[in-house]
Amino acid sequence: MISDILIPFLLVGLAELGDKTQLAVLVLSTKTRKYSALLAGVMLAFIITDGLAILLGNLIANRIPMDYVRIGAGILFIIFGLTTLLNREEDDDDGSYELKSPFISGFGLILVSEMGDKTQLASALFATQYEPIFVFIGVILALFLLSSMAVYVGKALMERMNKRTISTAAGILFIVIGASFFI
Repeated sequence: MISDILIPFLLVGLAELGDKTQLAVLVLSTKTRKYSALLAGVMLAFIITDGLAILLGNLIANRIPMDYVRIGAGILFIIFGLTTLLNREEDDDDGSYELKSPFISGFGLILVSEMGDKTQLASALFATQYEPIFVFIGVILALFLLSSMAVYVGKALMERMNKRTISTAAGILFIVIGASFFI
């Protein structure tokens, strides 16, 4: 039982360190003060994508052409990047620029970008070797821990750095991540 939780926890946690989804969470957290709502949206997306992967294994990858998912995710990241760059003019020193809905922004971005991601596929594979409910627990715990840390780092950045600089870097990062889906 412990290994059914611990192995997915460690391996998914290591695989997700510095992954595009965690970078997206960090960037989104610099655009809101509603950190709990953002984290809730992100975690719901992880629960759905990784939960489905664990339940359905490779069936998801065989039903939805991954090229379509990658294109959709790339476009979504680029749109977020362009929106961030265009709205940075509205940022001021007291951080008035806020995501309209941190929950929806986090949920939508992570839901699309996690489809077909290496950690989702790893979750599906772990479920074929270990007890699926324990795999789910290990995977979600790892993703919660990393996402919480990304939100905390984003919050710390907002307290210490110029908001316009953060917005510019965030916009560029989103566009680069989006472009990587087309490579």
